[in-house]
Amino acid sequence: MKKLIGALILSVSSMVSMQASANALGECLVDALNGKERKELAKWIYFSMAAHPDIIEFANIADDARLNSDKAVGALVTRLLGEDCPAQFKAAVQVDPMATQRAFELVGQVAMGELMQNMKVTQAISNYANYMDMSVIQAAATQ
Repeated sequence: MKKLIGALILSVSSMVSMQASANALGECLVDALNGKERKELAKWIYFSMAAHPDIIEFANIADDARLNSDKAVGALVTRLLGEDCPAQFKAAVQVDPMATQRAFELVGQVAMGELMQNMKVTQAISNYANYMDMSVIQAAATQ
């Protein structure tokens, strides 16, 4: 029983350490970005998502624009991991091989949040509400 409890404590401690490393890396990455870089990342995310076969017909992204975006993000990630946050990166990957992915998920959220602050984007993303049938939604909530 003591071995089981010890293993459980070690496992929880390891998970906490893994999350802390990913959080420290994510915070460093976010802190190292400026507004222009967050917008560049958001553009790259948009370009990447627009490559999906079900969506590509709605996007008109020139090959050179996609290539330039890939190059810019490649250089940005190189700088972030190699110059701005190398200690946090090293600590994170030593503890958790998935820490970098989780850290960049936070970076992506921050980058998209930058775009969401624009009034035109906020209006566009809420336009669907004009077509909701509130009586159906209210009925579902009260059933």
